[in-house]
Amino acid sequence: MGPLTLLRDGGFLRVWMTGGLIGTIRWLEILVIAVYTLEVTGSALAVALMLLARALPMFLFGSITGVIAERVNRRHIMIVVLFGACAVSAALGALAVSGRIEVWHVAVGAFLSGMVWTMEFPVRRTMLGEIAGPHGVGAAMSLDSATTNGTRMLGPALGGLLFETLGLPGAYGLGAALYGLGGLSILSLVYVSSAVPAREETLFSSIAIGLRYVRGNRAMVGMLAVTVIMNLWGFPFAAMVPVIGRDVMGLGAFPIGVLLSAEGAGAFVGALIIAALVRPARFNRIYLYGSFLMLFAVMVFSFSSWFVVSLAVLFIVGLGAAGFSAMQTAIMFTLAPPEMRGRVMGVLSVCIGASPLGMLHIGLMASLLSAPTAVLVVAVEGVLALAVTAVVWREIRG
Repeated sequence: MGPLTLLRDGGFLRVWMTGGLIGTIRWLEILVIAVYTLEVTGSALAVALMLLARALPMFLFGSITGVIAERVNRRHIMIVVLFGACAVSAALGALAVSGRIEVWHVAVGAFLSGMVWTMEFPVRRTMLGEIAGPHGVGAAMSLDSATTNGTRMLGPALGGLLFETLGLPGAYGLGAALYGLGGLSILSLVYVSSAVPAREETLFSSIAIGLRYVRGNRAMVGMLAVTVIMNLWGFPFAAMVPVIGRDVMGLGAFPIGVLLSAEGAGAFVGALIIAALVRPARFNRIYLYGSFLMLFAVMVFSFSSWFVVSLAVLFIVGLGAAGFSAMQTAIMFTLAPPEMRGRVMGVLSVCIGASPLGMLHIGLMASLLSAPTAVLVVAVEGVLALAVTAVVWREIRG
């Protein structure tokens, strides 16, 4: 089943478009939060800690949300999450308009936004996979990854423009509007889950069963090891892009947003290519070699002080990130039986939640050395860890 066929399904279209709205807000807020924190504190470590607060819920609650997704109607979860996020963004926007907003308010908002992502990731992507069916899951996840990466292209540039023109009120106001629109879209969705949870299981026994299932599957363990590596040593580099943009290249908020958008553009193009050409036999190789490409390109970025060169390199970073992002969910979804998918996605969420440690690591190194040096060292560590993983778990090589 191809992407165009999926987009003709009204249910798939609603869930997919809601992901696009959430992704736009996510990347817009990441840019705005980073630039605002850097302006107020002047500290690279503070920027990393702010993004750590946003990523922390995935680590703390990822496995729990995966189990909840099996026990509660997923449509209801999405409605509550989206309208709750709308209220939070509206409250922060009101504080910004009144001039009473402080850094700790933004940090609390970042944490709550992270909670939205933690709930949305296992719930919405499982919904997409179920609507698409086993023959369409690869195209569905690649299409969703293309959309997510498209928002990585749109969100930072839009965030930089809003921050320069309307400040925090504009960013949070748009966030409230998009969350509300997503909530209205899911509100009218007709959706029936195909999974039937075992009623006799407790919450924590369900988590334990999911962990045991994953531990007994070498392919899953290897894939999750790659996910941990990329979230420890790959994606945290983005926290340093605003610092490098301002301190090394002398850029303002909008050009910094364009820098981050270049990575999103590469990821968007890569995901579209994968969606059109991907076959199940290639899932593992795209996942692994895309991860290597991203890390090597991040290493090159650490040496660049020129805006145009950095744009080109970050585009290549995005191409590699597309291979990783599109395939991690598709592989785990394909390997898990329907009754285990929520729990397996929860375990995947916990592994993605390793990023707070990566944020802390790169932030501390940047404060002790410099942002470019920190990016270089972290990327080298990631390449070495990924190479060891590819040797130990041969299954991930395809």
